[in-house]
Amino acid sequence: MASLLKRTMLYLGLAPDEEYDSAYDDPPGPDPEVRMVNRPTQPSQPDAVVNRTVRAVPITASAGIASREVPDAVELRPMRSSVVRPLPKAAAAKPHTIAPSSFNAAQEVGDRFKQNQPVILNLFGLDRDLARRLIDFASGVCYALGGQMEKITNGVYLLIPANVEVSPEDRRRLSERPGS
Repeated sequence: MASLLKRTMLYLGLAPDEEYDSAYDDPPGPDPEVRMVNRPTQPSQPDAVVNRTVRAVPITASAGIASREVPDAVELRPMRSSVVRPLPKAAAAKPHTIAPSSFNAAQEVGDRFKQNQPVILNLFGLDRDLARRLIDFASGVCYALGGQMEKITNGVYLLIPANVEVSPEDRRRLSERPGS
């Protein structure tokens, strides 16, 4: 009965397993098959550029060792350094004003935005549900194409495509006379 209890405790991990620990009691000794070999070191040249071509031969798992055929070798070349180029300067563009009367105008908003032209969306005087749908559409277009959407005043929004800049003069004009 004691052995059943002991085996159950060992199975559940509640008792130490002496057999498990005994494998780690003896320190490892030197392996008789291993011997030290002294090799002369060559001075390294950190400034030298190594320009070698390496040929890799793929081995397929289905081919046997005795009947293996070597397919055409793949030639690997050293990596070349990448050239870092600055991003193009943001282009200034005049915003196009759209005062929609129905949701069908959403296509014009999307088309102008895809042409990298800023869009002023004047929703003043529209039904609340239609205005909400147009705002949702415009924000989705801006998000999908990496642009921005700014609220100018109540009911007037400016959609700015990526890498396009609205001049400070146009921004000032928009804040003074929204929708013009």
